[in-house]
Amino acid sequence: MHYLVIGAGAIGTYLGVNLAHAGQGVTFLARPATAAHLREHGLSLTTAAGETRRIAAPQVATSPAEALENGTYDAALLALKTYHTPAFLESIAPWREAFPPVVCLQNGVEAETVLADFLGEGRVLAGTVTTAVARRAPGQATVERARGVGLAAGHPLAEPLAAALRAADVTVRLYANGNAMKWSKLLTNLLGNATSAILDMPPAEIFAHPRLARLEIAQLREALAVMDALALPVVDLPGASVSKLAWAARHLPFFMQKPLLQKVVGSGRGGKMPSFHIDLHGGRGQTEVDALNGAVVRYGERLSVPTPVNRALTQTLQALTTGELPLEAFRRKPEVLFAQVKG
Repeated sequence: MHYLVIGAGAIGTYLGVNLAHAGQGVTFLARPATAAHLREHGLSLTTAAGETRRIAAPQVATSPAEALENGTYDAALLALKTYHTPAFLESIAPWREAFPPVVCLQNGVEAETVLADFLGEGRVLAGTVTTAVARRAPGQATVERARGVGLAAGHPLAEPLAAALRAADVTVRLYANGNAMKWSKLLTNLLGNATSAILDMPPAEIFAHPRLARLEIAQLREALAVMDALALPVVDLPGASVSKLAWAARHLPFFMQKPLLQKVVGSGRGGKMPSFHIDLHGGRGQTEVDALNGAVVRYGERLSVPTPVNRALTQTLQALTTGELPLEAFRRKPEVLFAQVKG
């Protein structure tokens, strides 16, 4: 099969190099500067076992037009941040009918609906990546913690893509309920993410602070309440026991929840700062908070489920991102965030 990998960041490199390693045809769609670098230097992925997999002379396109002119594709793997989705859809609008089916590997729970509205029903496959991958430089990525990939079962692309990834030693699990898979992944994305960005504190310090740890549990319980209203079960993901996390958030006393969350977040991220922090303090001018905490708020409104903590985190981080609030107003000041949530 031939895959068009949209985005050559950490996840795009991870998937594209592994598919090529399994003998699949791969073309990368990347920005011009990144494409030039990839053409000159190729791509490489260091696996969790220390093996280096390379594509010495990758096929790279800088626009949908170039990609479609140079070949046909069985599927496109969407590995962009959610805030890049509108620009991506605008870029492929002239080729909407000719564009291949999309495997959506983005965070959040709403992207598949947006893509299906644009491309048509049956042309979108929901997926998620739980493997922790770090981008060292353009075209260079390292697997920090190997977990795997989840795909919604039932789509014609699910089985062949799963087989190709398994041939590259990637763990893949198929899910009968794609929405449950995506919402369960969202639960893991919430932890230590918005608070870390707002307060400019690493997740380990967030969960060591009793009141901040309670705030984390509160946002998790709100998301779980929304899942309950949607009648969605919490499912385990490759390498992630999300059901145990959800059970602990619902039933354990706080003195047992706190060390458990410290362990879960610590083992999941290590010393790496979460994505919201990287985006906010890296000056990117955008974060995925609206696609994660914001989605919990929107679904809560539709289903009459209160989500005050997720709302406060969303609004505060958005205000910091746009410059409406100064970063210094919250930096290492939990009490200011507590006041914001209470308000």
